[in-house]
Amino acid sequence: MRPTRSETEFWEENGYVFLEGAMVGDDLARLQDAFERASREHKEEWLKGVASGRRPAAHYDIPRPFDFDDAFIDLVDHPSWYPYLMEFASDELILLGPQVRTVPAQPISYVGWHPDVPQSSPLHMKVQVYVDDCPAERGAFAYVPGSHKPGVGLCPKPRPLDSMPGCKVLPGKAGDVIVFNSYGWHTAMENRTLNPRKSIILIYEQWSEGRTSPDRYASILDKCKSSERRKLFGLEPMRS
Repeated sequence: MRPTRSETEFWEENGYVFLEGAMVGDDLARLQDAFERASREHKEEWLKGVASGRRPAAHYDIPRPFDFDDAFIDLVDHPSWYPYLMEFASDELILLGPQVRTVPAQPISYVGWHPDVPQSSPLHMKVQVYVDDCPAERGAFAYVPGSHKPGVGLCPKPRPLDSMPGCKVLPGKAGDVIVFNSYGWHTAMENRTLNPRKSIILIYEQWSEGRTSPDRYASILDKCKSSERRKLFGLEPMRS
C-alpha cells in the first residue's frame, strides 16, 4: 500500500516515516532466525579480524547476507515499506546494499551524528529494521527532523549525542521499521544495556544512469523472478 497523503506530507516535512509492526508473526520469526544463524556462523571470523586489526571492534556486519538466506533478499521489496520507497523515488528505485549489523553492548556509540550523502546526490534513502526490541537505551536510531532539507548547513557533532538540538530518538519493538532520507542528520544512540543491538539497514537510491552494475548481485539472479525485482537489484535496465 502506498503512503497516505498525511504520511507523504510528514515525510516531506520531517524526512522520515516510522512504520510500527511492519514485520510480525512468522515473517518476523523467519528473519530473526536467519539473523541468529548468520551471526553465529560469522562471529568467529569477526573476532579473528578484530584481533588482527582488520575488523572494527565496535560492530560486526554479516558478509554477503543475500547469499546466506532468502529472508534477507525478501526484505528488499517487502510490502510493508517497498511501496513507500517507490512513491518517494517516483517508481525508479535501486538497491545499493544491505547492512546486517550487530553492535555489542558498550556505553559508547560507534557513530556520531552525520548525513550519509550530500544534497547533490540522487535521493538516498535507508530502511532501519529493528530485529529485536530496541528501547532508547539500547542504541536506538535517532534523527533530526527537517535536517534533510536544502540549506540547513553543516551537521554539528555534539557530545553527548542527546545534546543535538531538535533530535528525536526513535525506539521500537522487534519488527518496527524507520524509512528515512539519508540527507538528514542521524545516528545510533549509545547502547547502555547488557544486550547487543541487532538491526538491518537497507540502502536505496533513486535510479540514475550507471549507478549499479548487473554483476553486483548476479549470484541471486535466480531469486529475482519479476522484472521489477531485477530492476531493483540492477539486474535489468531501468529504462528500455
